[in-house]
Amino acid sequence: MPDKAVDDAMESAVGAHFSGLRLEALRLPAPTSPSSPSSSSAPAPAGALPNGAAAHANGAAELVSPSALRQPFVIGVSGGTASGKTTVCDMIIQQLHDHRVVLINQDSFYRGLTAEESACAQDYNFDHPDAFDTEQLLECMGQLKRALPVNVPIYDFTNHRRCSERFRKVNASDVIILEGILVFHDQRVRNLMDMKIFVDTDADIRLARRIRRDNFERGRNVNSVLEQYGRFVKPAFDDFVLPSKKYADVIIPRGGDNHVAVDLIVQHIRTKLGMHDLCKIFPNVYVVQSTFQIRGMHTLIRDREVTTPDFVFYSDRLIRLVVEHGLGHLPFTEKQIVTPTGSAYMGVDFCKKLCGVSIVRSGESMENALRACCKGIKIGKILIHRVGDNGQQLVYHKLPMDIAERHVLLLDPVLGTGNSASQAIDLLVRKGVPEERIIFLNLISAPEGIHCVCKRFPRLKVVTSEIDSGLSEEFRVIPGLGEYGDRYFGTDN
Repeated sequence: MPDKAVDDAMESAVGAHFSGLRLEALRLPAPTSPSSPSSSSAPAPAGALPNGAAAHANGAAELVSPSALRQPFVIGVSGGTASGKTTVCDMIIQQLHDHRVVLINQDSFYRGLTAEESACAQDYNFDHPDAFDTEQLLECMGQLKRALPVNVPIYDFTNHRRCSERFRKVNASDVIILEGILVFHDQRVRNLMDMKIFVDTDADIRLARRIRRDNFERGRNVNSVLEQYGRFVKPAFDDFVLPSKKYADVIIPRGGDNHVAVDLIVQHIRTKLGMHDLCKIFPNVYVVQSTFQIRGMHTLIRDREVTTPDFVFYSDRLIRLVVEHGLGHLPFTEKQIVTPTGSAYMGVDFCKKLCGVSIVRSGESMENALRACCKGIKIGKILIHRVGDNGQQLVYHKLPMDIAERHVLLLDPVLGTGNSASQAIDLLVRKGVPEERIIFLNLISAPEGIHCVCKRFPRLKVVTSEIDSGLSEEFRVIPGLGEYGDRYFGTDN
């Protein structure tokens, strides 16, 4: 490829990117509009796959349903009455403007009072767990988790009844925020959440806000608000709300006034939303964060017209990034040194017991980058001969004698079916290497290979620069980049 063409390709690559897992053939049928407070679609039987999806014929991968891959990020926000929960939720929603976010209020699921209960509403405890229809809340949240729309009930706080003919339609979203004083009380509800936030505000401030809110928004006089607070609200807070604080992942003092805490939470949510779907299923899969440069280098090495020197040059750059990212997952110890200015600097010391293992032949292309990052590192070899694509035969291996005492960086630029990788990892484990000490580094990965490796070895780490769409009928990674070893070593002609 001419130099100008290389420059043009680099400049034309735009946007942070994951190739993505496209399982169009496995998409669920479009849901029909619900006609009741929650969608009428029945959940699929446990373990069932939609539209006949099944394990891959060669056993390399076991595909899961798209709903499992695209589940929304659920945030629970709890705290005492008038603690500022809604303010915190609004701030999160405002900052996540580039994602679809929906707010579900637990108050929408109050049980409607009977005529007898309404006549003595002042004696009814609205802050007790029994005041809520938790079963319907679970049903609605379950539908939203399956990316189905629901109709959320609307509660009339003046008449203490649900509006029988009015509902709020809520569509599937990237983020679901469930807010309420008792959303942490029921374990079944807690289990739906990916993040739990407790808004912690001083009791006097909460009481003042409660008086103001109930007086202006719900037409109650101050005496009735104070009486209700003393009889029901405070005891319920002490008995149910405050004990649930222990389940929170994050506690926000001062509520919406704590902008630093909210900013950190939003940053964490953005990180989770930016992860590839498979990273949500397998927490041991790490994808190097994409940039224009990384996207541009992928554009070049995937181009079938690129010259061998350019392919090698940009592959080496990508491999170096993957190796550096993988090294970041190794353990370290703190170390204090003295700088040339005579000042003390508290840093870290690298992991000493380390080695690389390349899967011959493509994996050998990653050895130079590893040596450039780790001076004098030992590198072992594993050769696996393919007998078709349904099985492999281990032909040769040469590993450091003390490999069982080392952390191992396993090198192979392309993770396809996962069969060769699994056989190599199995050999390392049989040689005494603990599974959690193996870091598998590659440039591109197929979802089938990730499923195969991560389900069999859930404690190792997989580091890749991009996850591709899948495998073709010939077990080639799509869109892929062809036979990597031939292209890198110039034997493709």
